[in-house]
This record gives sequence, structure tokens and C-alpha cells, in this order.
Amino acid sequence: MKTVIIHGQNHKGSTYHIARQLAEKLGGDVTEFFLPKDFGEFCCGCTKCFIEGEDKCPHYQELSPVTEAIDSADVIILASPVYVYHVTGTMKALLDHYGYRWMPHRPDGAMFRKQGVCISTAAGAGMKSTNKDMADSLTFWGVARIYKFGIGIAATSWEQVSESKLRKIDSATSSIANTIKKNQGKVSPGLKPRMLFSIMRLFQKKGLNKLDAQHWEKNGWLGKDRPWK
Repeated sequence: MKTVIIHGQNHKGSTYHIARQLAEKLGGDVTEFFLPKDFGEFCCGCTKCFIEGEDKCPHYQELSPVTEAIDSADVIILASPVYVYHVTGTMKALLDHYGYRWMPHRPDGAMFRKQGVCISTAAGAGMKSTNKDMADSLTFWGVARIYKFGIGIAATSWEQVSESKLRKIDSATSSIANTIKKNQGKVSPGLKPRMLFSIMRLFQKKGLNKLDAQHWEKNGWLGKDRPWK
């Protein structure tokens, strides 16, 4: 099993430790990226990825290692501490660069057979909205199964987290890891991603964006083929 972890910050705090704990329970190969150290560019809104191709993005080369790791992974872990009820700016900046991969445009068929996890922590609240920020991208990429774990740790460092919280974290990561391993190799998207795909397929038949329509046609998705088969 291959796992990629994208950390929404450089420091190794509580969110980092939870993501690492989960990855270690999954086993296999683990690749990690820390933002903004490994990628810190902001999308400039040039629309080149949509109209001309993702390789025309001015940050294509810098982004390529992250993209390659995502594509080769079986499990994608997005981990971000809560910043004012949302993901870190660097996590948002990274996800913005993959707009062209959303289902209305050119989703990667392999995503429909992957599993994803969203992890967030805060001293107090905001985990639900933060996980939603990340889950929205995973959903529209077509990721087949998405798990979320957020916890208010009532602390400002991993060392300060109480024993009761640590036990809760350990239990949650074990549960998610067991479910992921159980589904590995036979995961299939649920009703929501299939419905989204069907709706976007109707739009692609209209050929609103030439590059997008060519992508769907090339994959056979405008006919009977589906990415999860």
C-alpha cells in the first residue's frame, strides 16, 4: 500500500502526529509533503490549466512531485490544523492548483479507486469546516472513499495533549486504518460521486470546453465506460 500525506504546515504538531500515526498503522510506503516548504505557490488565476492544459500552469514543474505522489498513492491523507475555521492558506493554495482535475473538467480515472482521509485539529473548534475544505477537493477529484477525523485537543502542542485525548486519537486512527485496509483493492465510489459523475457527463456531451470534452471522449466516459469499472 502506498500512502501520501500532505501536511498543511511545516511544523510537526498535533495534526502531523495524528497523520503519521494513521500512516504507520496502514503500513507500506509513505511519502510526505510539508507546505509551504515543498510547495508554496499561489494560483494566479490564469486559467491555462483549464483551457490549454495543466502543463501550461506556471507552477507545473514545482507541483509535479506532489501530483506524481498523489497519482501513485492508494491512500491520500490531507492534514491541516484549523486556521480561523478553515484549512491553512498553503493547503488551500495547493488544492486551488488542482481545479482542472475536478469532475466538471478532467478528473483522473484512477481517483475513483483511491481512498482519502481528512485530518484536522484545533485547540477548540473548527474541525468540521476545515475537513470539509479538504473533502470537497477529494470528492470532486472522484476519490471513492473519504474518511474524516477532527479533534479539539485543548492544547497548543502534542506534548500537552491529555491521555484521554491520546486514547481517543489512537482508537480513531486504528478504526480508520482497519477500514482502509479492509477496502484496499476493492474500493468503489458510493452514490454521491457516481451522481456527480453522471451530471458532469451530461455537461461534457455539450462540449463546453474542448480540452475537457476530449478528455472524457478519450476515456470512453461519454459512452458506456466508467472510471470505477
